[in-house]
Amino acid sequence: MTKQEKVEFVINTLNQLYPEIPTPLDHKDPYTLLIAVLMSAQSTDVRVNQITPLLFERADNPYDMVKLSVEEIREIIKPVGLSPMKSKGIHGLSQILIDKHNGEVPRTFEELEELPAVGHKTAGVVLAQAFDIPAFPVDTHIHRLMYRWNLSNGKNVVQTEKDAKRLFPKELWNDLHLQIIWYGREYSPARGWDLEKDIITKTIGRKSVLDDYYKKMKK
Repeated sequence: MTKQEKVEFVINTLNQLYPEIPTPLDHKDPYTLLIAVLMSAQSTDVRVNQITPLLFERADNPYDMVKLSVEEIREIIKPVGLSPMKSKGIHGLSQILIDKHNGEVPRTFEELEELPAVGHKTAGVVLAQAFDIPAFPVDTHIHRLMYRWNLSNGKNVVQTEKDAKRLFPKELWNDLHLQIIWYGREYSPARGWDLEKDIITKTIGRKSVLDDYYKKMKK
């Protein structure tokens, strides 16, 4: 298969598996999505979805959030981990949204990345999922699969994002980044991986990855 044929195979397979694409993090607007994505760093979406309702019951907009102390926020979000950093980030960015953006979440990478605790990936998720602005936020699943599929060299997430944007049509980026995440979780996980169920890697996978897999199976 040529690289272009591999790309088309990935797109077609993902569209068959995920014609409807659920959003992993529960939210109702750009602000609640921003907070949920920030909280998801080094945590699971399931855990975040359990905790965000408790936080949003108290404050689901920046004006109510700044009325809470950093300590109060931290107490609520403790179960998601990294709560000291995340609670400061949530309080700090809420204040900046009020001071600089009339309480609204901005719509550019530059402005989003200026907010405390908001990195490039978080900004990309917000642009893609809240505003439908093309972005290709790369998480661990996408990074792993792009390497397994021999579509990126696995050097770092910056390179993986560049390769994804170069290979896939821009109008598909927002759907694809979610489809690949779901596929990674369900068919091509880091642990407990069953290649027989992973049709994409089995068909177009990097030779060294497939060889390693079969070697381990023989042991």
